[in-house]
Amino acid sequence: MFNIRVYGILINEQKQVLVSDEFIRDNYYTKFPGGGLEPGEGTRDCLQREFIEEMNLRVEVGDHIYTTDFFQKSAFNPADQIISIYYYAKALEPIVAPLRTKEFDFDERELNIYAKEKEIETFRFINWDLFSADSVTLPIDKIVAGFIKNNHA
Repeated sequence: MFNIRVYGILINEQKQVLVSDEFIRDNYYTKFPGGGLEPGEGTRDCLQREFIEEMNLRVEVGDHIYTTDFFQKSAFNPADQIISIYYYAKALEPIVAPLRTKEFDFDERELNIYAKEKEIETFRFINWDLFSADSVTLPIDKIVAGFIKNNHA
């Protein structure tokens, strides 16, 4: 089965890259914001929905960056093949979601969510000078991080 994921690369005016720190299925992941494509949904609509759901943030979806062009087995379901699609994203309003400065700095609100849903997610910006493929966990994200770092002005 195919699992199609859509992610946004949001770089703010201070040239910082937005990442999501997540605790899912007893493991820690740092990844780009985004999520799964739903039936009947376009990829750009998916990304806009995900930013609203995860951060209560309206974004403009910009240029396409990358689509997975190799076989990648899902880290969460070995029967699934992951296809990830990446776009630049631009915030259309100020970010109101709590932003952290340290990795996996979950607060009581996130821990309460975890108690119900068994997943925690929080967001932070990484300064451009510190951002690299090593900043993210998932294999496809690492490729995109390297591409962004090498090609973004």
